[in-house]
Amino acid sequence: MSGIVTYGSYIPRYRIKPEEIARVWGEDAESIKNGIYILSKSVPAPDEDVATIAVEAARNALRRKRIDPKRIGAIYVGSESHPYAVKPTATIVAAAIGADFRLFSADYEFACKAGTAGMQNVKAMVDSGFIEYGMAIGADTSQGAPGDVLEYTASAGGTAFILGKKDVIAEINDTVSVTSDTPDFWRREGQPYPSHGERFTGEPAYFRHLTSAAKMMMEKANTTPKDYNYVVFHQPNGKFPTRAAKMLGFEESQFREGLLTPVIGNTYSGSMMTGLSAILDIAKPGDRILAVSFGSGAGSDAFDITVTDRIEEMERHAAPTIKEQLSKVKWLDYAMYAKFKKKIVVGDGIE
Repeated sequence: MSGIVTYGSYIPRYRIKPEEIARVWGEDAESIKNGIYILSKSVPAPDEDVATIAVEAARNALRRKRIDPKRIGAIYVGSESHPYAVKPTATIVAAAIGADFRLFSADYEFACKAGTAGMQNVKAMVDSGFIEYGMAIGADTSQGAPGDVLEYTASAGGTAFILGKKDVIAEINDTVSVTSDTPDFWRREGQPYPSHGERFTGEPAYFRHLTSAAKMMMEKANTTPKDYNYVVFHQPNGKFPTRAAKMLGFEESQFREGLLTPVIGNTYSGSMMTGLSAILDIAKPGDRILAVSFGSGAGSDAFDITVTDRIEEMERHAAPTIKEQLSKVKWLDYAMYAKFKKKIVVGDGIE
């Protein structure tokens, strides 16, 4: 059966706390922290973007499993903050890791589930025998307008999964998706920051799609929440996935390890995938995982995953684990954060 052969993540070490953002805008930091359950968020350095994050995640995946990059037959990068409007990020990743010229590659976009859409396509290509290995990446340097509630959560990070049939550490038993035209979140071409229809964000968008996909997956797999050791959801904030897990009947012990947004913020396309990466850092053979992404606009992809004995043979510490990356932090004040995120225009603004 096909599944994850290796994985790697990258989270920038720069962070900012909600207290610092609230100080600038004269807001109540405690009510914000408690309302959306956010303690800090990651911030990309001035020289970091989706391409550099995706490359680091891909290289970390290859550090854990020494696969010849030329055997990777497809690379798909999902993001809503690709550095170029017209030029693929996937080709940059391919060149950086030394992939072969004969390669399927593309950039995907479906808000925060673009990376998992890539996973589904790679799995289909592997299952059909069309390629031996394929790489799916979810990465973002997400945007939030100054003073907008998104500024407290929009962060940066990404994860790469290499899928194949040999030496699989986590079998993807099955996957399902749900999709609808729900206008909860959007950004038009040329606009620097997204807009959101707040009353659509929760029940009609996130909770409807994510819980529906989770229930569909469990029905198809003939499982219940008790059959899973871990569950991980898309994390726009710390509150939504916690509530969704409890709505579906999961306990805190099942979702705690994959819940990263309270400390790194919402990495958008990298969100659920990075949470799954954190689980794989500690998973044992036989562990079963339910993983569900969500993308505004709107849709969810769900995966039923079983960890195999091969994970014990993997050099998991050959690349930084999520906990190791969380331990290396450089704090920013709002002025440096605004400079890093180019919210402050220097000189004539011409780059």
